[in-house]
Amino acid sequence: MKRLLILALVTATPAAMAATEVTMHRVSADGVGDAIGTVTFSNSEYGMLIEPDLKGLEPGVHGFHVHRKPSCQPAVKDGDMTAAAAAGGHFDPDDTGRHRGPYSASGHLGDLPALTVDSMGNAAMPLLAPRLEVGALAGHAVMVHGNGDNYADQPNKLGGGGPRVACGVIE
Repeated sequence: MKRLLILALVTATPAAMAATEVTMHRVSADGVGDAIGTVTFSNSEYGMLIEPDLKGLEPGVHGFHVHRKPSCQPAVKDGDMTAAAAAGGHFDPDDTGRHRGPYSASGHLGDLPALTVDSMGNAAMPLLAPRLEVGALAGHAVMVHGNGDNYADQPNKLGGGGPRVACGVIE
């Protein structure tokens, strides 16, 4: 009985209640593909901790964002069927319309720190998004883009993240 009580107390802590794990899938204009791993989000005293455990991505730096809608399905965008376009644009609850990165208060909240993928195609380096909390994520999607992210709208819109290559719905 004591073990059950201790387990209940440990799992009912605010930190445990605030964590959420999202399964990430490959995405293409044809639909949602195989799972490539998970991303775990949890609150910390410094902001939201992001712990990726992803495999099979192209090595390098990738744009990483929270998107408005909870879908990874393809949709028509600019006249073409586009991978995960049903997720909409970046999460921007204050309608700033600005892509400034995870550390700037003047941009949208959907900007996460860039995801680094090692030479073996794995992403496992923890990240910190100081302006976000797990409670703000429900009902959105998390997206990995094919290119890096310079957190500016120049020379390419939305940091140049490019195509959507992996997506997970946050429940």
